[in-house]
Order: sequence, then C-alpha cells, then structure tokens
Amino acid sequence: MKQPLVLAIAVAVAASSGLAGCDRAAPTPDTTAAAEVPAEDAPARAARLATHYTEYWEELLKLNPVQATFLGDPRYNDQLPDFASAQYREQLRAFNERWLKTVEAIGSAGLEGQDLLSYRIFVQDRRDALDAERFPGWMMPVNQMGSTVSYAVLLGSGQTAQPFASVADYDAWLRRAARIPTVLDTEIANMRIGIESNVVQPRVLMEKVLPQFDAILVEDPEKSPFWGPVANFPDDVPAPERERLTAAFRSLITEQLNPAIRRQRDFIANDYLPHTRDSVGLDALPDGMAWYAFSTRQQTTSDLTPEAIHQIGLDEVARIHAEIRTVMAETGFEGSLQDFFRFMQSDRRFEFRSEQALLAHYRGIEKTIAARVPELFSLTPKAGFEIRPIEDFRAESAAGGEYLPPSEDGSRPGIFYVNTFDLPTRKRWDAEDLFLHEAIPGHHFQLALQQELTDLPAFRRFGGETVFIEGWGLYAESLGRELGIYADPYDYFGRLQGELWRAVRLVVDTGLHSKGWTRQQVLDYMFANASVSEPDAIAEAERYIAWPGQALAYKIGELKIQELRKRSQDALGEGFDIREFHTEVLKDGAVPLPVLEAKIDAWLAAQRGRADARPAASPTAEAEAETEATR
Repeated sequence: MKQPLVLAIAVAVAASSGLAGCDRAAPTPDTTAAAEVPAEDAPARAARLATHYTEYWEELLKLNPVQATFLGDPRYNDQLPDFASAQYREQLRAFNERWLKTVEAIGSAGLEGQDLLSYRIFVQDRRDALDAERFPGWMMPVNQMGSTVSYAVLLGSGQTAQPFASVADYDAWLRRAARIPTVLDTEIANMRIGIESNVVQPRVLMEKVLPQFDAILVEDPEKSPFWGPVANFPDDVPAPERERLTAAFRSLITEQLNPAIRRQRDFIANDYLPHTRDSVGLDALPDGMAWYAFSTRQQTTSDLTPEAIHQIGLDEVARIHAEIRTVMAETGFEGSLQDFFRFMQSDRRFEFRSEQALLAHYRGIEKTIAARVPELFSLTPKAGFEIRPIEDFRAESAAGGEYLPPSEDGSRPGIFYVNTFDLPTRKRWDAEDLFLHEAIPGHHFQLALQQELTDLPAFRRFGGETVFIEGWGLYAESLGRELGIYADPYDYFGRLQGELWRAVRLVVDTGLHSKGWTRQQVLDYMFANASVSEPDAIAEAERYIAWPGQALAYKIGELKIQELRKRSQDALGEGFDIREFHTEVLKDGAVPLPVLEAKIDAWLAAQRGRADARPAASPTAEAEAETEATR
C-alpha cells in the first residue's frame, strides 16, 4: 500500500530502457589487487573518480531530462527523448559500457570509506544495467501502474515537478509535450514487436488502462487535466502572454496530445488486448524464471531465492498472526482471526466522514510525532513537508499513500500523498502506520536526508536501493509507540496489519511469478490472512503483477534493520543510544543490505573500542553491572 512516488515516477519513464538506477543487487567486491597501485596514490585516485562521477551524472541527466525535472533541475524541462526507441536503447547501452570501463580502469586499490563504497556501488549499478538488457521490458511499456500518458498528465497538470511559474516554464512544457506523440507511437511499435515475440502484458492489467486513458480524453480542452496550468496562471504573467499561451495549450491538447493518446488507447483496445495473456506471472514469459530471479536479486540486494523468500513470508505471517491474537484478547473480541479482520474492515467507527476529516487526522498525527522525534533522532532533514490528497484521475488505481521527495533546490517540499478515493475503505486504524512509513520518520526522513548529503556523489544522493528505502519505511512503522502513537489497540492493530501485509507480499509475489499462482489465488490468500478491503486487495494484487519483485523489498529490508538494531542493543547494552543507531543507518543514504550490515558492524566495533579505552570501573561497579546484565 505504500510506495514512494519518486520510485514510481522519477525513473519509471525510463525504466524500460534501463535508466532507472534505484534497484541494484549487492555490490560485487572489487577484484583489483591493492598491490597494483601504491596506497599513497589513493587520494589522487579518489579525486579522479569523484570527477568522473560528476561527469557521469551530468551526462545521465541529459540522457534522462525527466529525471532531472523531478529532481528540481530545470535545465532540460523542455526535452523528452524517445526513451523506448532502438536508437535510444543503443545510446544507453554504450553509455553504460563506456562509464563502466572508465571507472574500472581506475580501480579501487587504496580506496577506503565512502570512496570505496561509491566505487563498488557505481560499478555494480552499471553491470546490472547491462545485464538487464537481456530482458525486454521495453516491449511492455504500459500498465495500470504507469505509462507515458499517466506521467505526462502528472507533469502537465502543474501539480508535481514540471514548473509553471513563468512564461519560460510554460513554453518549456509546450516544447516537451510536443514530443509525447512520438514517444507514444514508438511504444505502439514496441508493443507490436512484443505481440510477435509473445512478450505481452496480462489482460487484467490492460483492461484497467483503458478507463485511465478515457478519463483523460475529454472533448473540451478546458476540462482536460492538461489545462491546469492555464487555469492557474501566476499573477505576473502579462495579459498578451496569457492569450498566446491559452491558444497554444488549446492547440496542444486538441491537435497533438488527445489524438496521440487516443491512438494508443485504440491500439490497446483493438489490437493489443486480443493478444494479451490470461497468465499473470513473469514466469509465463520467455526466459521469465530467469527474469524474475534477476528482479529478486536486484530488489533485495541479496542472494535469496524466490523459494527462500516464499518461506520467510509464510513464517512471518504465522508470527504476526500470533501478535494480532494478543490484540484481539486485549480488545475483548470473541471470534476467529478472520472474524476480527472482517470486523476491522466493516465497523463504521473506523471510517472518516469526509476527505477534510481524513486530512485533519493526518495533520494531528504529524503534530504528535513531531514533538517526540528528538527522543529517537538527532539527524533530521532540513526540507519542508506537506500532506496532499492524490489527484482524482489516478486515485482509483493508486496506492493508499505515496511520497514525493523535495526538489534539490528547495522550491518544492516533500509531499505525502494520501488516497481519499472510496473513503469508507480508508480506515482510521491504518492512518498512523501509513504516516510513519510515508512521512515522518519514514520516507521523508530517509529520502530528504539522502538528498542533503552533499558530500556524496549525485548518483548516490538521488539513487539508492529499494530494499533499503522500503525497509526503512516499514521499520519506521515499528517506532510508533516510541513516538507517542499506537495508544489505541486498534491503531496498534494497524501497525501489525501493515507488517502482516508486507509478509503476505513475500508469499504472493513469489507465488505469482515463480509458482504459477493465479490472480484469484493471490486474492484468496490475502482475504484469508490479512484485513484488507476488496478494492485494496485488487489494486495490490495487480500492482504485484505489474511490478514483479518490487514488493519483496519492504519486508526483507525491514527484517535486516530490525536484526541490526537487536545486534547493536545486545552488543552495547546500556551504552546503546537509539539516536546514534538511527544516524548510522541513515547517514550514508540508501545502500545495499550487505553494505548496511558491514557498516553497522564497523560502528559497533568502534563503539566497543571506545568503551574498552575508558578507565576501568571499580570491582564493585563491575559486579553490579554483571548482575544487572544477567537479569
């Protein structure tokens, strides 16, 4: 239910071409022998690598101007490459090969700390991007979770990253939007190749795309979602420019965007749908099992197999069920686990009366948590934060909540988007854990802080690992009682339900894509094992179908962070400071799980070393400490 919008949007437009760099496998240890280059050359080596990382990032933003826009870099706001074209894919392959060769030629000999970490992550990222070319995601560019059309609406509506603060901004969008028909036509051609190659989307997903397109295709341009910037001109735009831009937007919508969107819509309805498949798993496609195994490794930065992850999910579901039964006893509920799930979904006390009441509730949660943050965190972001409802046109298929990080220049705050569609299904007991995950101290803390780590290379500040990002978000849900919420047992059930849902994901995602599960099997498992409304269950099941492996990241990442916290508490005892632990986890951005574990172990060794260096305590004090430790 919870997914940071930056992962869904900022790189998704280019994902089919391999530009997205947020999902990497664990860095492969560098095999360059330290003896090849004298250690004293390491500072010069690190400096050369830093220069290359900067050059790489500049070239990347030129290749992916949409990513630059979402990061708040306005230099390419008028540009839109034909991402899925063969020419662009070849350009990207050459880009990755050249930068991999350039950086590996320098090597890692003598590097330490952040320099060594950056090297290993960069090299692995480029290797993964090249390995991903084996799998033809570009043949399936459209699904209900995202498409060029839906991302174009987000940009062109004036509600997200594309700025409309000046006449120049308006003209930049007009030039960028004029490229959209070319991109859509390329996607149609690629989907035709997919039909010929038996690489097509499941029918159930594409049936959800048509209503999305139909909602955008309105005859009156002034009712189009692309009309938003015209309806909201800044005050300082002169009347003659308003008149010119109004005419230009009208022409853009009626003569370019709507015809191109309708062309793709009609192709999907008339040509593509008859060739879609009844199967839903990635394993049903050519080379699908290898494709899913690759996605699993990337999403978890581990060597866990789908089979092992499936079993972890089953074990976690059983454990969390036991905790929920404790809550049932606390509330005095009599009945089965499934009875309790139905009660939590159906009782009217858990519903919001209006969208305004829902938003006010979230703002109250924000106030409560903000007062307790200093008890758990000494490292917090400088960026601002807002709560907004998800836009109407995409709310039906969107997650329950999403987070969009702030822009680099500070002009846009971090945004927590709350889904208010089908209001009775948005339960009060789900609000506190959702806020902790998406906002504070979840995605807002982690992603905004990462952008503020200006000493790191840009590819680390603005990239990262899904397993870390989502693992941190789920870990943040566990901090509710320490932050002054989950006082009501029903709200604490929301926390357990959130954790249970991620455990269920391990079972159903691997079931879908490696065990031949059907969509109905997934829904049946969800209803039997978690408290979920039918709209949410359907949206989530179809999300897992559309994004194979992505749902694995949450629970695998959270389990590792919880393991490292317990390890730290056991090792340091009374010397454990939760604020220092959280700083250590967050201070280097989103890293692969093996890297996170190694740096926590190094931190613990340093902490123990400092403790050993302190003056010895008196025999009496030592005896008292030993007695306390054995209690």
